[in-house]
Amino acid sequence: MEEMTAGELQATAERLMEAAAVLEKAVARIAEQQVAIAAEAESQVTRIVATVETQREAELERKLAEAEAKIAELVASASAAQPVGRKTLPTSMATMLAKQGVVMDSVEAGAIDGALASLSIEQRIAVKSELMRAGLLNPTDRG
Repeated sequence: MEEMTAGELQATAERLMEAAAVLEKAVARIAEQQVAIAAEAESQVTRIVATVETQREAELERKLAEAEAKIAELVASASAAQPVGRKTLPTSMATMLAKQGVVMDSVEAGAIDGALASLSIEQRIAVKSELMRAGLLNPTDRG
């Protein structure tokens, strides 16, 4: 190799220092860009998550409204279908009717009249009144 003079070495060193300074500036700009890109990505992810959560909340609110409407409908139909008053018979009356062969799930006026034939008028009226209060006999079925 040729020997370099001190001036040439100095010039080369200065060029290397300038190149190093340019590289440092480039690295600083790249770091700034990376920070900016990371911040932008974070904001986009936050917006995406917020959008998904909003859609999920809207879907859940819609399902809740549907469920509440269905419950209200069922409550209304249940209250309209059930007669008001007593729904059971006293045990003694159910036993007496069973001994006479009257099945409680299919009570007919003729079967009740036949079963109560041995009772007095007052007792028959009392039994039929109790059956009507229990909802097992319609007023139109009175014999």
